[in-house]
Amino acid sequence: MKKILLIATGGTIASRPTAEGGLAPAITSDELLAFVPELADLGRIDAIQLYHLDSTSIGPAQWQGIAAAVRQNYDRYDGFVITHGTDTMAYTAAALSYMIQDSRKPVVLTGSQKSIYNRDTDARNNLWRAVFYACSPQAWGVQIVFDNSVILGTRARKTRTKSFNAFSSIDYPETAIFRDRRLIPFLPRPLGSRPVRFYDKLDPAVFVLRLVPGMRADIIPLLEGRYHALVLESFGVGGLPGGDDGPLFAAVRDWCAAGHLAVFTTQVPHEGSDLAVYEVGRAAKALPGVVEARDMTPEAVIAKLMWALGQSQTREQAQQLFLTPIQRDIL
Repeated sequence: MKKILLIATGGTIASRPTAEGGLAPAITSDELLAFVPELADLGRIDAIQLYHLDSTSIGPAQWQGIAAAVRQNYDRYDGFVITHGTDTMAYTAAALSYMIQDSRKPVVLTGSQKSIYNRDTDARNNLWRAVFYACSPQAWGVQIVFDNSVILGTRARKTRTKSFNAFSSIDYPETAIFRDRRLIPFLPRPLGSRPVRFYDKLDPAVFVLRLVPGMRADIIPLLEGRYHALVLESFGVGGLPGGDDGPLFAAVRDWCAAGHLAVFTTQVPHEGSDLAVYEVGRAAKALPGVVEARDMTPEAVIAKLMWALGQSQTREQAQQLFLTPIQRDIL
């Protein structure tokens, strides 16, 4: 039987009602297993309680903690299941995709829209499917298992706030799907036998600026000295209002001249950016220090920037790492 380590971090799946009427993580990792006794039929499952957090409170420090827990136990287990709140699960999945590379063992994130404490809930099905996938010989890499879908960690987004099918795979096929309790794999394990690589350094000094019509440019100079990379969520395929004559262009030019990275992405959910299409984007694309996210998800852009900056001594090194495709994040 496969040996699986359950790493519990909190989230809705592990929440109970509070005296004030809300929900807060309180159910332990061992209690999660007890709610789904049929998991014992799938393999030997051990559990650790890493955090008791709502996922809105999970960020780079917790990503490092989760990656360290996997690393410390990597040789002892055949796979890992991480229970996690849904709101930032896609960020964590992306971050772990960069911090745990070329893993032949599955690192699976799951959670739920309703607590496992409730009678009618998606939690028990999601947890069962996550462990089933982790025990499968077709399993590999960092994945999200949610509802009936298995989604690559770098391609996942939360696209619904309440429905059970909360996550979508953006511009890329699902790794596998479940039909009832039968797993149907679509994407095979990658070829090759590179050893797993773990990373522990992140630089969270990344600022995301969503452009809106009429936005002033004076916010960008305020970021100097506080952030090392700027993500610009632009319109359509990308560009800056006013083109190379506008104040936004001048602010981005000065930001890059100070040695920082500026990453252009799009507010549109699908198909990515392409600064070369319009004149308002072409001048920005030519600036040293400007890179394009292309078809990366916003979660992957942010997590990869933090990872790339953490491994680099220069902007050029960070830029090269950011533009290197990892686990299908750039197509």
